[in-house]
Amino acid sequence: MERLRREVRDRLLAAFGEPLRHGQLRDLGLGDHDVQRLVRNGSLQRAHGKYLDGAMDPRLATIRGALAAHPRSVVSHQTAAELSGLRVWSDGSAHAPGPSGAVWLTCEPGADRRNKTRGDLVLRRATLPPADLLLVQGLPTTSIARTTVDLARRLPLAEAVVTVDHALAREFRREELELVLRRQRHWPGIRRAHRAIAFGDPRSESALESIARARFEEAGLPAPVLQAQFWDGQWWAEERVDYWWPQYRTVGEADGLAKFEAPTVKQRRRALRRAFERDQRLADRDLELVHFGWEDAVLRPGDLADRVKAAFARGARRTGPTPRWRTTDPNDPHHWPRPRTAPDLPATG
Repeated sequence: MERLRREVRDRLLAAFGEPLRHGQLRDLGLGDHDVQRLVRNGSLQRAHGKYLDGAMDPRLATIRGALAAHPRSVVSHQTAAELSGLRVWSDGSAHAPGPSGAVWLTCEPGADRRNKTRGDLVLRRATLPPADLLLVQGLPTTSIARTTVDLARRLPLAEAVVTVDHALAREFRREELELVLRRQRHWPGIRRAHRAIAFGDPRSESALESIARARFEEAGLPAPVLQAQFWDGQWWAEERVDYWWPQYRTVGEADGLAKFEAPTVKQRRRALRRAFERDQRLADRDLELVHFGWEDAVLRPGDLADRVKAAFARGARRTGPTPRWRTTDPNDPHHWPRPRTAPDLPATG
């Protein structure tokens, strides 16, 4: 950059707010050799045929370059979820809706607009009412409700519900999603989206918990109660369980390995000890307990379903006192369970 004439450098810096074509760089006074040198030293970066400030986050530059290359489009689908911080998961199988890492855009239909899918870009045509749009990081983007429904129309249940659950957990009301569903009532995949959104529950606290719920549904298992708490005789126990089948006295716990990660061996041992003590407290209530992780829910869902069914059979034979439990309204996050340190009146599920 220092090798440019001062007036050329000043014009370039002033123009950095927008992606630039090669011809625009030449109009600013840069020669081809200047452009090549600035790309090599990182002062410029190139994305979708456009040149952008080399100091910009590379992913953001890629998205901005795609938008500039396709005027009148907005960021949508997986890329909109990425910008908005919505949880998205894919098992990476052949049915994945687009190339990994591609920028997803949507544009209004028109004679000169066509759907495109290539390694770095997926462009879809669809109407874009103002209610479905917002600015995220200064970029035109589909709203969280529109993004969630767009993904739910395209993805299998186990993948779609990851995003649906997270959107609801961020206190986006189900009614907002249903408004988008009504606007898209004749669109491809709308039945799939209705199912995913009806199935969504904000009390699933991780992608693994969402995926496992979908696997249980697909296996024909009865729907579990989420985030149940048990009465210990004096007050509500602090721990909540991920899944609770009261009719079978069975608890399911989705255990990602992250909960046992810690910077020191001593801290990891402490986390393991807390987990063992928690399991013992649940066992003392005469319950069946099924632990599982990512590999079980994603790679071996049939085996996981068989394990849960076996636990149901054992739990149905238990004869101890029926535990008192409670859960909360999935549509009211202000009343989701919180750890209790004082007595409370018992309730029975």
